[in-house]
Amino acid sequence: MIPAIVLAAGKSSRMGRPKATLPLDGGDTFLTRIVRTFTAASVEDVVVVVGHDAEAIVASFANVDLVARFVENPEYEQGQLSSLVTGLRVVDRPGVVAVLVTLVDVPLVSAATVRAVVDRYRQTHAPIVRPVRGHEHGHPVLIDRSLFDAIRHADPAVGAKPIIRANVSLAGDVEVTDAGAFADADTPDDYDRLLQRPAH
Repeated sequence: MIPAIVLAAGKSSRMGRPKATLPLDGGDTFLTRIVRTFTAASVEDVVVVVGHDAEAIVASFANVDLVARFVENPEYEQGQLSSLVTGLRVVDRPGVVAVLVTLVDVPLVSAATVRAVVDRYRQTHAPIVRPVRGHEHGHPVLIDRSLFDAIRHADPAVGAKPIIRANVSLAGDVEVTDAGAFADADTPDDYDRLLQRPAH
């Protein structure tokens, strides 16, 4: 089993409002679009880690035809690593071989990209699998179970990035043409640009 973790606990301070609840076309929010995409890609367990504005984010998901589990990270101000560890605590159980991780500010990834990442992992068992486009790397990132303990014990000051960088490989890099895998929104200007993108 390969569950997914959506990191949605941050303050969205540069955006000025919770990114998870920002509307997209078709009635979706950033969060519902991401969960919808994982569901379309046959990911059976999606865990959303919330922190800042947790109640508003959970409430925004209340009346949609999607299934996700929410977990609150009370220590979200300690950084993204604390949310990733919180998510791992919820998804890790016997039978889980890896986890998909994405940020709530990358909402336009296609289901085809998610499937390509999972398929590459099943072919190669690379410890890190990620979509790439030239020198860019995007989301979601798949992390093999063998790295879970290293992430749990990582230095909060630097987060999981050094572990991911140390384990990337040509085998785990999946070339994709999906612009949504690389399109994140941190500011109102980013959000405006995102809304102007053609739907994938």
